[in-house]
Amino acid sequence: MGESNDCKKKCPEGTILKDGKCVLPEVTFTTLIMSLNTSALFHLGEIDDPVTGEKSKDLMLAKHTIDTLNLLQKKTEGNLNEEEMELLDKILYDLKLRYVKESS
Repeated sequence: MGESNDCKKKCPEGTILKDGKCVLPEVTFTTLIMSLNTSALFHLGEIDDPVTGEKSKDLMLAKHTIDTLNLLQKKTEGNLNEEEMELLDKILYDLKLRYVKESS
């Protein structure tokens, strides 16, 4: 027959459906890195503001976020699994290239 309302339920952006409820994703090192990546991309003007739908740039905040990721990379050296190290390396490489492009 028809699908129940739970099967059609959509969660707001940034949340996931778990046990029939919209919840924030589990806090992991990967989600932290992805969150900081999103923040840096937003400040680089790569992502629309979710409220206004417009892009804006704040290179000072972008650099601060990239510096935060660099700090995390240094402080977690030797404590990350291969997947986490690779993710952090790739994100930092990408963000640094984007920052240089935007600031020149």
